[in-house]
Amino acid sequence: MSQLPWHHELTAALADRKAAGRYRQPRLRLGDQGVNVRVDGKAMLSFCSNDYLGLAAHPDLKLAFKQAVDKEGVGSGAAHLLTGHSYYHQALEEALADFTGQPRVLLFSTGYMANLGVIDGLLGRGDAVIQDKLNHASLLDGGRLSEADQLRYPHADMALLHKRLHNAATARHRLIVSDGVFSMDGDLAPLPEIMAQASQHRAAVLIDDAHGFGVIGKGGRGTVSHFDIAPDAAPIQVGTLGKAFGTGGSFVAADETVIETLIQEARSYVYTTAQPPAVAAATLASLKLVEQEDWRRSHLQALIQQFRRGAEQLGLNLMPSATPIQPVVIGDDKKALAVGKNLEQAGILVGVIRPPTVPKKTARLRITFSAAHSEQDVNQLLSALEQSGAY
Repeated sequence: MSQLPWHHELTAALADRKAAGRYRQPRLRLGDQGVNVRVDGKAMLSFCSNDYLGLAAHPDLKLAFKQAVDKEGVGSGAAHLLTGHSYYHQALEEALADFTGQPRVLLFSTGYMANLGVIDGLLGRGDAVIQDKLNHASLLDGGRLSEADQLRYPHADMALLHKRLHNAATARHRLIVSDGVFSMDGDLAPLPEIMAQASQHRAAVLIDDAHGFGVIGKGGRGTVSHFDIAPDAAPIQVGTLGKAFGTGGSFVAADETVIETLIQEARSYVYTTAQPPAVAAATLASLKLVEQEDWRRSHLQALIQQFRRGAEQLGLNLMPSATPIQPVVIGDDKKALAVGKNLEQAGILVGVIRPPTVPKKTARLRITFSAAHSEQDVNQLLSALEQSGAY
């Protein structure tokens, strides 16, 4: 049995984490991803997936995946720059470029890898990256991986973003980085104001729209579309495909020069195996549904409004969000865990989020909605919340 010399320190740290109510454990799901799932052997009504449009188990995606496997096998077998770049990868990049209105798109195997690759690939020593403090961990880690100076501004605080940009005035290049839809709060970045500051200070902007693509904007085109920013004035955009698109992988949408630079410099693109071609084929099928089936977004918005009305009547501590991410702040870590367990006993599964994922004393229920939910599902959730001690 392999054991580290500091085994006892790790054991003590794990015990401390358990005592603080911050221990994490994976769950075993059997069957399709969806709103009705079997987790750890128990049937549950799920409000904790990012399958916002209910596409993860759609028959069109399954069929496209199977047909691609029959044609190209399962694994890609190599990196994109060797023999791993298939017809389906190329077709998906072209379709996503058209979807975003950008000249080029580059596929990555995961959203985390995309964010690491794009920041480290575009910045170096003497540059500065300026990030919202509530950005996703992958964005923060991308900044840490690069040799650029790291600056942070309080969440959505445009006055302090302005100050940070002044602080970075002597940097060779400046990149403002923000989530489009913040994954733990559900609110939107003030993108027009960010773009105005970037223009004033000759900075670039990177938006991680993992939770925006598919959900908001015309045809699900995300935060840039939601704020009606023209494609030729758009920031660099990162999108993930394992959320509203229901498949897997990610992409970066930008101009020709940025994409060509990433092909040369993004280590998380160059030095990894391409995603299976069948995943790209399934995403091509998903993209058609995302664009064409507006009823999914309309139904999703109706469910969100139904929930917020009910939660306000119950006196729950709701955060201001109009997206499928609806956080209910509990505060205390252990109390949040207890509420989560009460909901599970009622057959309801939600995310229980604690520090360090969120700031101290803001432990919360991260409730997420899908177009596959029904009004009856929302009523069942509200009834369980009323009995759970969530307020």
